[in-house]
This record gives sequence, C-alpha cells and structure tokens, in this order.
Amino acid sequence: MDNADFFMGLAQQALWITALAAAPILLPALIGGVIIGMIQAATSINEQTVSFVPKLIIVMATLALFGGSILLLLTDFTREIFERIPDMLR
Repeated sequence: MDNADFFMGLAQQALWITALAAAPILLPALIGGVIIGMIQAATSINEQTVSFVPKLIIVMATLALFGGSILLLLTDFTREIFERIPDMLR
C-alpha cells in the first residue's frame, strides 16, 4: 500500500471517529433545542437564556453519560495511529 492510500484511509477513519464522538453530544442538544424552540414559539417567550440553559444541561448530562466511551474511542484511535508510524517510515 502506498502512502497516498494510507493517508486517505487514515483521513476517512478520522472523519468517522469524529462523527462517532460528536453524535452523542450533538443529537440530544439538537432535539432539545427543537423542543425548546417549539415551546418558545407556542408561549411567545423570546428570552435567550430560556433556550441556552436547558441545552447546556442536556449537553452536560450527555457528556456525563457518554464521556467515558467517547474518550475510550479517541484514545483507541490515537493508539492505533501511533502503532502505524513505523509502517509509514518503511
């Protein structure tokens, strides 16, 4: 395998790992934001902190639940990259 294929595969894997790490945080925040937006539209409350604080709480709770698995995913990927370095130098 030449270096171009190696780096393309590495970039593809990095993008996939990024999506897997970001999705557990972004999806609940998105769903919470939509629900809060609908409630704000129904009640005509346009205060910015009403939408910010619940989303912040949702993100903090999601990080508390999934933070360990996200960290494990990122450390495994980093370890795999470091193990591939000798193969790149040949």
